[in-house]
Amino acid sequence: MALKDKIMNGNIPKHIAIIMDGNGRWAKKRGRGRSYGHEQGALNIKNISLEANELGIETLSVYAFSTENWKRPKNEIDFLMKVPKRFEDKYKEDFKAKDIRVIFSGRRDRIGEDNKTFMEETEKKTKDRKGLTLNICFDYGGQTEMLYSMKTIAKKIKKGALDVDEITLQTIEDSLYHPELPPVDLMIRTSGATRISNFMLWELSYAEFYFTNTHWPAFSEKQLHKALLNFQQRDRKFGGLLKKKR
Repeated sequence: MALKDKIMNGNIPKHIAIIMDGNGRWAKKRGRGRSYGHEQGALNIKNISLEANELGIETLSVYAFSTENWKRPKNEIDFLMKVPKRFEDKYKEDFKAKDIRVIFSGRRDRIGEDNKTFMEETEKKTKDRKGLTLNICFDYGGQTEMLYSMKTIAKKIKKGALDVDEITLQTIEDSLYHPELPPVDLMIRTSGATRISNFMLWELSYAEFYFTNTHWPAFSEKQLHKALLNFQQRDRKFGGLLKKKR
């Protein structure tokens, strides 16, 4: 049985999150600049999104630009700020054909009006699609998302719409950037690092982690299949005990 067929017969995660690491190192090995690596990395989002959609995965979240990435050189940041629109221009027809919804998570107060408008328009025109939801985390940080949630709750309390004693875990979850998304089942990080780098801190609570040395631009559909097979071989107990097999 082919690897893909084997995966399709197993437990397909509803939500996969990917820390797309290694664009710069991949480019450097080829004698190219970091921007070339970022461009090829953006191209690979399309490939993995289309494959995830075909596999029946509901949500794919990708870490495209973190709240800490503003510390990078200005020329690199300037290039990265142009990636969302360039990406959409190239692949909007592919995503339309496959009924893929696109949303964005993260701050929108420092990415420029053009990017902000583009994100809002993209979310609006793809909101009724029924295929994969591609969640692009841009100017995103897990701690910043938690701060956003806390401020949202505080505003409700200030208005008298919520009492402090009424706050539950669900209240926090309902105040995240996209509370409609399911919890992350599988988090993949490419390029060898074994940390989560402030990514989806709430959503990763019971996620399985998969780390690979492959740089993101080289992370292929086959690499995705391997990660999924590894996921399917794990026992997820969610704090409880596994039932004994008879």
